[in-house]
Amino acid sequence: MRKNISSGSSWEDVVGYSRAVRIDNIIEVAGTTAMDGDTIIGRGDMFAQTIFILKKIEKALEQAGASMNDVVRTRMFVIDIARWQEVGKAHNEFFKNIKPATTLIEVSKLINDDLLIEIEVTAIVSGD
Repeated sequence: MRKNISSGSSWEDVVGYSRAVRIDNIIEVAGTTAMDGDTIIGRGDMFAQTIFILKKIEKALEQAGASMNDVVRTRMFVIDIARWQEVGKAHNEFFKNIKPATTLIEVSKLINDDLLIEIEVTAIVSGD
């Protein structure tokens, strides 16, 4: 059984994607940025953007019937790898005891020059 989770973003229809998709006990959360509608949260602040993104991801997981405890992998795409400690500090606030497999990759740019990071996650809900 497939369940698509929408954030209500206009980009979902323009691009043809869902914020998250759950099939059976596996949930994939799409690349998520610090956009709140048309507003960028934490402009210039990598830590603030990361926190905002992880809260958005947490909400999507809850809509899919999961929690951050179910996350088995995170993938973080940053435009400046030298700022990894800001990302790591925010990531640790959510995953200190969960410790998912994690990848941090520097990319040349994201869809908007003011976005510093994009995150996607995979979660597996046990017991389903």
